[in-house]
Amino acid sequence: MKVVYCAVALLALAACAPSTAPASGGGDEKTGTLRVWLYDEPNRAPKDKVVAEAIKEFTASRPDVKVEVTHVPTTPARHEKFKGAFNDPASAPDVAEFGNTDLAEYAAAGGFAEIDLTGLDVSPEQVESVTVDGKTYGLPWFIGVRALYYRTDVFEELGLKPPTSIGELTETARTIRKKKPDLYGIAVGGEYTYGSLPFLWSGGGEITSLDSPGSRKGVKAYTDLMTDEICPPQACASLTGGKTVELFASGKAAMGILGNFSRSAVEAGAAAGKWAVVPVPGFDKGSYAPVFAGGNNLGVMKSAKHRTLALEFVKLLGGKAYQAKMYDAMGNIPTLTAAREELAAKDAFVRPFLDGVAKGTKFVPLDPAWVKIDNGKVIPTMLQKVATKKATVEEATTEAAAAVKTAFGQ
Repeated sequence: MKVVYCAVALLALAACAPSTAPASGGGDEKTGTLRVWLYDEPNRAPKDKVVAEAIKEFTASRPDVKVEVTHVPTTPARHEKFKGAFNDPASAPDVAEFGNTDLAEYAAAGGFAEIDLTGLDVSPEQVESVTVDGKTYGLPWFIGVRALYYRTDVFEELGLKPPTSIGELTETARTIRKKKPDLYGIAVGGEYTYGSLPFLWSGGGEITSLDSPGSRKGVKAYTDLMTDEICPPQACASLTGGKTVELFASGKAAMGILGNFSRSAVEAGAAAGKWAVVPVPGFDKGSYAPVFAGGNNLGVMKSAKHRTLALEFVKLLGGKAYQAKMYDAMGNIPTLTAAREELAAKDAFVRPFLDGVAKGTKFVPLDPAWVKIDNGKVIPTMLQKVATKKATVEEATTEAAAAVKTAFGQ
């Protein structure tokens, strides 16, 4: 069965995966229920349909195997969920979807088994995103990249062009709000860490030095968008990334920094068919701001009771065919090079995101300290204090930088 599965069901991969399953812990039962954890995300119905199709294919040649999917939260509560699974193998799944920002924490906890990606069509950068201390802990499933969405009908009506610098972005947003006061010029949020990072990085700043001149330049530019003339702080200071998606999709904002994965949500709202995407601009005219290279992975738990089955399911759901289907369903950019190139050739939507990737992406610190920084809302607290004028840029960034150092044990 293994040989047939590798040759047929995984034909979409660049090469057949090794026949050996991740070693250590758990068991290698060949029948029974394969338990899978996937993220519970907004508008996940299209994703569920693709997963169901993969399960049907997987079980067709395995009549003694069932696949049980449980959806876990994407909120900080996920950390406790995974921690519980690491400590109690009886409650753990065989396969789990996890964000690459959580990898360092999960690797330190010893929760996932190593996976050999040798021979697969995965770029070195993507392999690095699932690697800690030289060990690979998952198959990159999709890339999450943000860009600037804008309302084409509003821009056409007001005679505006997509902004090519952060300065132009600010002025364009202000113009829209002035001429159409029922709209936010751009939806930005004080609790939207990943929306603010392009500004921070474009200024030359880093998460590990929030009190540097470059970081302060980026923080000021981002919080300058949370004003009554653009996005009122009384409403926008508390907005999360998900809420900015809702505002843009519902037609209440003329621009938004949204991910490629937001496509289905936007098309399901009032803005459907009236939007376009360009890369997030940088400070210099014509430049692109570095964007966060996020994404999710599929991993095999170290305590998996069905190690070989788990690995085979990961390779199927994370293979070229289903990465392409997941893009069609959710707008998730594939991690496999061939799949990405084929999509770029046939779908113009993905081009601005890939252009942003080509110009350079950044990542959060690959260290368990990041979870403390993220869960502690260090960056959102900093942004909110500036936006609501409870602190100056200098005061808020100094405080945030100290919190980052504490998280790293410095």
